[in-house]
Amino acid sequence: MEISSQVELPFPRDAVYRTYRDRLPELVNWMPNVRAIEVQARNEQPQALEMVLVWHGGGEIPAAARAFLSEAMLSWTDYSHWDDRDYLTRWRIVPHAFTEAVDCQGENQFIAVGNSTIITSRGHLRIDPKRITGVPFFLASMIARVVEEYLGQRIEPNFQQLATSVGLFLHSQED
Repeated sequence: MEISSQVELPFPRDAVYRTYRDRLPELVNWMPNVRAIEVQARNEQPQALEMVLVWHGGGEIPAAARAFLSEAMLSWTDYSHWDDRDYLTRWRIVPHAFTEAVDCQGENQFIAVGNSTIITSRGHLRIDPKRITGVPFFLASMIARVVEEYLGQRIEPNFQQLATSVGLFLHSQED
């Protein structure tokens, strides 16, 4: 499944890029589907940054339903490389459930357009049923299709929601 999203924010590119790169854990209050973002590693280099974030989703899932879902099903690790010269980040997402079966990666480009910024997100999500362990292959194939469809329906809206959250955060900083 291909991932594609484009959002325009009415803020300068540097402010948008730096907020995505440096302040994501502070944005949780503006992201209803996320309960927490933890910085696991941050390695700054000249003009670049390597970062590992652990995201804990499920913010809008009722507590009673969360009791039936494991933390692994609602969490993922985000490995990212930030290229400050090109205003680009390459990312790889590793869910905490079906880890070996999921390949999800791509990139975000931050493009200056006047005093606004266009964020384009491109990537892919693939689930290999042969790597889902502990169930017969015909069930693994069905699980892979269902999980890919479920995640696919949420990834692009989550990119949109994240951009909206960045916009709200930047707007709050103007006051």
